[in-house]
Amino acid sequence: MQWVTMMKSDNRLGTIDDVLKDVAEPLRVIALRLRDIVIELDPDTTEQPRPGDKALSYGTGPQKIKQGYIYIMPQKAYVNLGFYRGTSLSDPLGMLEGTGKDLRHVKVRSLEQAEQPAVRELIAAAVADRRQ
Repeated sequence: MQWVTMMKSDNRLGTIDDVLKDVAEPLRVIALRLRDIVIELDPDTTEQPRPGDKALSYGTGPQKIKQGYIYIMPQKAYVNLGFYRGTSLSDPLGMLEGTGKDLRHVKVRSLEQAEQPAVRELIAAAVADRRQ
């Protein structure tokens, strides 16, 4: 797995290692792969590790709700790939879950699922939505 170093990361709130330190290895691998996909689809993203939220947040700036479009939040049995404005995204396969006003997420349980074209399409749509 290739590690990507981002110049726009602001580590005042923590580091990637702080967020992932207690995450089981299979889920850590999934979280890091999702991170790589987000960065691949949006090389200009701002990465904000948030140890207090146990999440990595991505957006056009450091403010997670106003500028964020995606978060990666490992759980015990899966990794949430969350979308801050998920209700505004097209989801023809019905992958998005959640009941919040705007937030939606996909429970990613394997590397194979992380690599699905539909997951990439949701990420790309979230990037485009936030950039508008």
